Amino acid sequence: MENLPQLTVGRLFTSWQADVPALLVVAVLGGLYGWGVLRLRRRDESWPVARTAAFGLFGLGTIVVATMSALAVYDRVLFWPAAVQNVLLDLIAPLGLALGDPLRLALRALPERAAARAQGALTGRVLRLLTFPLVSTALVLTTELTIYFTPYFETALANGWLHQLMYLQLLLAGSLFVLPVLTREEALPAWCTHPVRAALVFVDGIIDAVPGIVVMTHGTLIAGSWYLAHAPSWAPDVQHDQQLGGGAMVGIAELVAIPFLLAILVQWARTERAETVALDRRLDTELERIAPTEAVVDGPELVRPWWETENSEVAQRFRGQR
Repeated sequence: MENLPQLTVGRLFTSWQADVPALLVVAVLGGLYGWGVLRLRRRDESWPVARTAAFGLFGLGTIVVATMSALAVYDRVLFWPAAVQNVLLDLIAPLGLALGDPLRLALRALPERAAARAQGALTGRVLRLLTFPLVSTALVLTTELTIYFTPYFETALANGWLHQLMYLQLLLAGSLFVLPVLTREEALPAWCTHPVRAALVFVDGIIDAVPGIVVMTHGTLIAGSWYLAHAPSWAPDVQHDQQLGGGAMVGIAELVAIPFLLAILVQWARTERAETVALDRRLDTELERIAPTEAVVDGPELVRPWWETENSEVAQRFRGQR
């Protein structure tokens, strides 16, 4: 490891190594998603190309970059590539996967019984607890702090399988928060409306910056004995290396909050538009139903019409149109 050539901008883009466990995860996730899309097409049902691209390029592509690019080549001799790796896996990759809406795809593509079982699992107590917004945010924060401020990280650097387990833990922890927030399935409590989700994303963006700030300002070296022993001659000072890693964590955490929030706002606008269309259709139906009875005989008013007595949104719109 100490004999690695100096990390330059060119090598940052050209240095790659195979990671078999990560490749298997990417292949399985990509294969299942592709199977779902093909199954819908065979039933002449459409699935947005943009969602497929987000899942494949933004989601799975980020996993490949984090585990097989120069970040993985140099993560055992420099701290900052490892820090960027971890934040890609627990923030950016889950966002890309969630934008593909795999939960909705699975429920639409699976056979009826399997879809019912999957829906039951999504609404089960254990998954509800793990995906509850405050709990899932706490899991992401706890995972990152545990990795960096316990022997976990240094042990994972020396143990390949534990390193792979750490990758998977980061990906799962991030997905538990992002997937339920962005999916169109009812995976969150009813009070988690789109305004609430936007607020949660804003708060989560602030919380996600905490580990990076702590790493950047922490006086004690993280996995210091490992990096002091394995740092190549061209590497920067280990303390400076740690500060670079913490700064990268903060920057990426704040940047990823922007597309996350935009995705929530787009969903919110689409939902409002769909509800307005449905409401207008219902209003048109009511108008057609009462149209033949508009002409009434003169006489004392015995019963007030429904649109004058009800306080629903449909009645209010109808009163406005009349």
